[in-house]
Amino acid sequence: MKPLKSLLMFSAAALAAGCQSDPQQQTQQNTQQPAPLLQIATFNQESPLVNLSYANAEGSIKNNELSVKFNNTNNTYTDISIEPKTAWDWSKFEDFNLAFDIANKGDRSTQIYLDITDGNGDNYTRSVSVPQGDFKTYYAKMKGHDLATPEGEDGVELNFTSGLRSNPDTWASNEIQFISLWGKKNLDLTSIKKIRISVQHALFNKQIQLKNIRLRANPKMDEAFLTNIVDEYGQNTKQEFVGKVSSDAQLIEEKNAERQGFIDHQPKDRSKFGGWASGPKLKATGYFRTEKVNGIWSLVDPEGYIFFSSGIANTRLSNTSTMTGYDFPKAAIEQKKSTDVTPEDSQGLNRVPNSAVPARFEASSTRKNMFTWLPDYDADLGKHYGYRRSAHSGPLKKGETYSFYSANLERKYGGEPGGFMKAWEQTTLDRMTSWGFTSFGNWVDPAFYSNEQVPYFANGWIVGDFKTVSSGNDFWSPMPDVFDPKFEERAMHTTSVIAEEVQNSPWCVGVFIDNEKSFGRSETIQAQYGIVIHTLKRDGADVPTKAEFTRLMKEKYASIDKLNKVWKKNVASWDDFNKGVDSTINSDAQVEDYSILLEAYATKYFSVVHKAVTKYLPNHMYMGARFPGWGMPKEAVKAAAKYADVMSYNSYKEGLHHKKWEFLKDVDMPSIIGEYHVGATDSGLYHPGLIHAANQEDRASMYEDYMNSVIDNPYFVGAHWFQYIDSPLTGRAYDGENYNVGFVSVTDTPYTPLIKSARKINESIYTRRYKNINK
Repeated sequence: MKPLKSLLMFSAAALAAGCQSDPQQQTQQNTQQPAPLLQIATFNQESPLVNLSYANAEGSIKNNELSVKFNNTNNTYTDISIEPKTAWDWSKFEDFNLAFDIANKGDRSTQIYLDITDGNGDNYTRSVSVPQGDFKTYYAKMKGHDLATPEGEDGVELNFTSGLRSNPDTWASNEIQFISLWGKKNLDLTSIKKIRISVQHALFNKQIQLKNIRLRANPKMDEAFLTNIVDEYGQNTKQEFVGKVSSDAQLIEEKNAERQGFIDHQPKDRSKFGGWASGPKLKATGYFRTEKVNGIWSLVDPEGYIFFSSGIANTRLSNTSTMTGYDFPKAAIEQKKSTDVTPEDSQGLNRVPNSAVPARFEASSTRKNMFTWLPDYDADLGKHYGYRRSAHSGPLKKGETYSFYSANLERKYGGEPGGFMKAWEQTTLDRMTSWGFTSFGNWVDPAFYSNEQVPYFANGWIVGDFKTVSSGNDFWSPMPDVFDPKFEERAMHTTSVIAEEVQNSPWCVGVFIDNEKSFGRSETIQAQYGIVIHTLKRDGADVPTKAEFTRLMKEKYASIDKLNKVWKKNVASWDDFNKGVDSTINSDAQVEDYSILLEAYATKYFSVVHKAVTKYLPNHMYMGARFPGWGMPKEAVKAAAKYADVMSYNSYKEGLHHKKWEFLKDVDMPSIIGEYHVGATDSGLYHPGLIHAANQEDRASMYEDYMNSVIDNPYFVGAHWFQYIDSPLTGRAYDGENYNVGFVSVTDTPYTPLIKSARKINESIYTRRYKNINK
């Protein structure tokens, strides 16, 4: 990061006014025009008070505006950092936000990440999409707007104890609030060390203009900001948007119009299984397989045609329910069984028995008051209630749920032969074909496994009572102790269940087992080797993975003294090593050993799963565990490459940046993107998702850019958008995700710009990817 001359200054008058501001008077300010408290920065070339520095970016100043050009085509990460000479102390302010005036005079929307870091090194990351156009005000709340609830949940706004990943705004304005992503939300305000704005993994160079960075008092809080926000269709009551439904008749009218479009849009040049009908004919095996064709990794369909998997993941109702704020006594709920093979969030609605309904009670008034309508249990639409016995995050760790999407399906398709679910399934199949997709992605409802219209990927999870280890940052769940024999037993059981569902169908491309395992993170060496560091501390008598680590190190060093010398430790014996050892990293050679141990762990994991898939699904490909972008250490990737037929990665970026994926040359395996998405907030939802667009048209354009980056990469054989259906407005029951990431809304209404772009991309997949191939 190259420091430049100081380009920031404090406004002396504003600084003095800010320092003299009485925090007790802040809430008396006009609700539409937040009062300035402290001028953080204006831009000129005179004052040395604050430093600017850039990473892979350039800045220039004119008329008190800072123009920043981010060099993204050649760099995965670019930023501008704003740092004071001494840390800012904002602790005197009780209820305030940090505001920026930002413009975008470039030719594309720009998603910027805002990081604020305190003197302890804690950081809070937020993000927003800056559309093309003139200056608008963007703000990030720093403190205040707490709302005490009857459940005693103080801090419901900034701490998101509402159960939503992003809340409604707490005051009305034409300004734009940064979207919360991750990090420590309550920073040490006595010592703010850095403000950083970055653009990450963008495919194109981006630019923004900045001016007038300041602290402002929050306007008076709308204490009803979470009240009555959901209508009877699961939509936002307080926002109008394209596609909003107001009646059952509208749902039926739109259904009929859409079906006419299926006739008008049918893919051309496709084989029975969606392969390239006019492409070269390769060896047909009766099942999907892989082959490198003219240097391009490819899937091959059962008839021998080149196949590229363009699909949509999570086509099921499992994640469509949201917590209602009600619960039941534990005794009234059927509890989990050790023989279960499906995690809680991937099960169906799990409606409570009718006998439990009289015991229903209010568990959270905050959640309950979000809804303007919920049906009685004995009403026609009461069948769409469900229950979650556990949750990953949110204010309620269990409770009643409701699926507005499922209810809308009954409203829309309820009068059709076979019932609304059968009609929805056929509509979904017809959509996949009409929109040009060649397959479903992961997590398609097993009800689709018997279809012979659209290929699919089967899926499963290895869950059970095997022992576990920890990476120290187990995002979704603890990691399995892969050397526990019970782990292999459960892997075999899971795969046998999948095989029963698939029934050896040639329409099944392959099988994904597990998802986004926490093998290690990239931020630090300690995070990368967390499994090793935490497991070495444990007793091998109780932890089979630890016992294996001991065996490997004893095999390498023979003498404990030799290990002590390399690791700079003072362990008395191998027995003491096995009982638990200080795993602090002291040398590079120790890191090399940790790499050996992590690879051994990952190799065991993938070998066990491969063994199970080979036994029960010998005709179907093992697609791996879908590495998350935050958790793909080289040791785990290397291990997966030994056993997976196709490498899988979930990559929430604007596309596949060439710098990020250079390692594929060394792996040289067919690869697939298991998840990606783009969202916007003009849909009525409060959170766009992980990748932000300016609006629905921009979202469609960014979808095209992402897919083209995959199609043009010779190692990738497909990409699956996550997901088919928008998240619930009030957050999915498991973890509060309330993202605009669906191809259809909560009312089962397709997003027209996205459908148009999907048809455009899918029509040209084969001719674009194989443009130089001889047919």
